[in-house]
Amino acid sequence: MECEIKLKTLMMTITKEMEQAFEQAGYDKKLAKVTLSNRPDLCEYQCNGAMAGAKLYKKAPIMIANDVVGQLKENPYFDSIEAVNPGFINISLAAQPLADYLNELGQDSNLGLETAENPKTIMVDYGGPNVAKPLHVGHLRSAIIGESVKRIARKMGHQVIGDIHLGDWGYQMGLIITELKKRQPELPYFDESFAGEYPAEAPFTIGELEEIYPTASAYAKEDEEYRKEALHATYLLQNGHKGYTAVWKHIMQVSVTDLKKNYANLNVDFDLWKGEADAQKYIPDMVERLKREGYAHLDDGALVVDVREETDAKEVPPCMILKSDGAALYDTTDLATLVEREEQYQPDEVIYVVDKRQELHFVQVFRCAKKTGIVKPETSLKFLGFGTMNGKDGKPFKTREGGVMRLENLIREIDEEMLKKITDNRTISEEEAEATAKVVGLAAIKYGDLSNQASKDYVFDVDRFTSFEGNTGPYILYTIVRIKSILNKYQETGNSIEGLRMHAAGNDSEKALMLEAVKYNEVIATAFEEIAPHKICAYIYDLANAFNKFYHETKILAEEDEEKRKSYVALLITTKDILESCIDMLGFGAPERM
Repeated sequence: MECEIKLKTLMMTITKEMEQAFEQAGYDKKLAKVTLSNRPDLCEYQCNGAMAGAKLYKKAPIMIANDVVGQLKENPYFDSIEAVNPGFINISLAAQPLADYLNELGQDSNLGLETAENPKTIMVDYGGPNVAKPLHVGHLRSAIIGESVKRIARKMGHQVIGDIHLGDWGYQMGLIITELKKRQPELPYFDESFAGEYPAEAPFTIGELEEIYPTASAYAKEDEEYRKEALHATYLLQNGHKGYTAVWKHIMQVSVTDLKKNYANLNVDFDLWKGEADAQKYIPDMVERLKREGYAHLDDGALVVDVREETDAKEVPPCMILKSDGAALYDTTDLATLVEREEQYQPDEVIYVVDKRQELHFVQVFRCAKKTGIVKPETSLKFLGFGTMNGKDGKPFKTREGGVMRLENLIREIDEEMLKKITDNRTISEEEAEATAKVVGLAAIKYGDLSNQASKDYVFDVDRFTSFEGNTGPYILYTIVRIKSILNKYQETGNSIEGLRMHAAGNDSEKALMLEAVKYNEVIATAFEEIAPHKICAYIYDLANAFNKFYHETKILAEEDEEKRKSYVALLITTKDILESCIDMLGFGAPERM
């Protein structure tokens, strides 16, 4: 029997062989599910179907397992397959089919990844900063996780639209306008009789704007009149005041330019730079329809939609559409944004990457959107809530002085730490060292975050994240750079890396590396399905470890047998390609040297 492996996942190929064996032994093929072994010291894969079949066929599971194994004794896919008490089937793959599969994978431009047959339009709502405020560490997780989620979905063949969803229409705008008016009352924006063209240049820099907002915010807490004036300014802006709208446009222009620069430093890129302001024009018609169709009713003067369900274990309050004074809220804006998205993009799925403390808000919004037909019944609305980034003291990450750290300062601190480590032991030009430190620093930050399950709080430990050892971004990059260095040396001696093929593994560490490499497409598919970038981190850490063990135990370039040497190099190329594909999905790259 010839081994012909087509590029489905290797697990699917093995499962197919098992299904055939179960049927030939007279059992239902549904019992033939194959999983990775939870005892890798005993075998590589396992099938526990005989245990489930015992009840069905009124037979001891070990008898069923033996019947199935009997059908597979001559199967060329398996190096060994045995039934063990009380009825497990332990499987180890033959080395040649493993190499054949990897050769197919290496020749495929998508590394064997099965992309969507019917691509979906997926919107990822992430970032969510307020304009006129500097980005701080609290904005880090949404940006890093959302960017990775977007990239993974794209890799799976979907059309993905990333939207920053700016906070650009609330009370903070009224505060800035009020403070600006107090400082520069002579500006034309505050002259009700002004009829000319407003200045093209903003009356403030980003630095001044970032000082204006906290000053105004603090003052409003002390002075009730000032607070009322700011609220009124917000109201006037939201109702089309010409001068205030011009100030708002300046705020947006100055803020967005600065935000784009900061997000670019994080290698985060949004397709849409929309915000709450974009949703405003959809609110009146939406509110009118919710009233007209009987979804919304008054409750203590506020307009609400009930979203409670009988199965709720705890109270889910109504979704508030308008406050008793007629003002819109987050609920309103988020629903109106869905109206806009439905009209302009018709997404099949919307994923919100937001602090997990916002979960109740999104339960209310999602239920309201479904109940009222704002989105179609089949549209999937998902909430990916993330935990807090804490300091070593277990409390939210702060500066040494106890304030909230600006994002650019955090990035600078990490880059400086990386630069020190890179220049300590190596002779490298200052320019290259600085460029490399930025690349490795970004990997340290992103991997440090993404290697944790999104919903969990985690400790941001600069020393650990910048280490070249252990489960860190720099360790992954160091592994990639090590492989690049070997491949470069191979080519420098006049060898080509084109068209090389792997042979059956000759030792345990080579086979272990191959077994890790073949998991690639399964891991990515799972990470997409479960919206779980941390699964890619766990995978590349295992893959990097497997490579480094193989590297230390094998003379790769010093191997005298030319065919073996070529096979090793082919394995290295595929390992590098997989690692680079994965880190691209995590949102960072690797330098040429470290």
